[in-house]
Amino acid sequence: MNLTPESKVLVQGITESPASTRAALMMKAYGTNVVAGVSPGKGGGELEGIPIFDLVEQAVAAVGHVDTAVILVDPYSVLDAALEAIAAGIRQIAIVTPGVPPLDMVRLVRKAEVTETLLIGPNSPGIIVPEKLLLGTHPKEFYTPGSIGIISRSSTLTYEIALELTEARLGQSMAVCIGCDAILGSSFMQWLQILDEDETTEAIVLVGEVGGWSEQAAASYIASAIDKPVVAYLAGHYAPKGPYLGHAGILISSRAAAQKAFGITAKNKMAAFEEADIPVADRPSEVPNLIKKLLKQN
Repeated sequence: MNLTPESKVLVQGITESPASTRAALMMKAYGTNVVAGVSPGKGGGELEGIPIFDLVEQAVAAVGHVDTAVILVDPYSVLDAALEAIAAGIRQIAIVTPGVPPLDMVRLVRKAEVTETLLIGPNSPGIIVPEKLLLGTHPKEFYTPGSIGIISRSSTLTYEIALELTEARLGQSMAVCIGCDAILGSSFMQWLQILDEDETTEAIVLVGEVGGWSEQAAASYIASAIDKPVVAYLAGHYAPKGPYLGHAGILISSRAAAQKAFGITAKNKMAAFEEADIPVADRPSEVPNLIKKLLKQN
């Protein structure tokens, strides 16, 4: 991984919408080295000093090797954008866009595995290394530099946990949201390994949600392979049964099917962490105290 202020970052879909333009400028204002943008048909222009190209290949030819691509295009263009970035030699990709077609993600994940490309997202605010680097849309006001790593499935819960840590004077080494669409580019296990090997990280907070079985797999992986102290917070214990609408529906629509087929419930997720001897906070405000206790024990 190359997550430093010197890392070269390219934004795909930089003029796709007012939101994507704001995101690109927010990254630049934070200190991220945004060296180019890609927006077909807008090549030759620029956005507050960021040169815009029609193709990723053209951008790389002009600015040299690019470390990370941040993708802000529409859901049905994400696959093409990501494959274009991979073909240009970019090996870190953050997909902010939500609602990418599942079959597109299947193809992209397979390509990423073959090319050893690290994918974040889709439906993710990306990564933030406080006061050093922003790859995506994390709101900077919640974060402060420190030694606590955050891995989450939820964008807003990432911010909430970060704020709780910041107010408790526990800064963050890195926060990453792996995304909350049906098929994701990277897993809890990959990021647990990354943070376990990161010299600036002393402890890890894992934020899970209802639906799926990634939390159970993470609990098992922590117990067998992670040396650093880990605290978990699992949202959605009281999610109502019935039809789901909006963003929350994306997160929990698979719950009924998963429960029937695999016995996956909030209780089962809790049991997996308890069996692995991983402290689980009942609410976000409890996370800082659990982290402090673990750091004292270590």
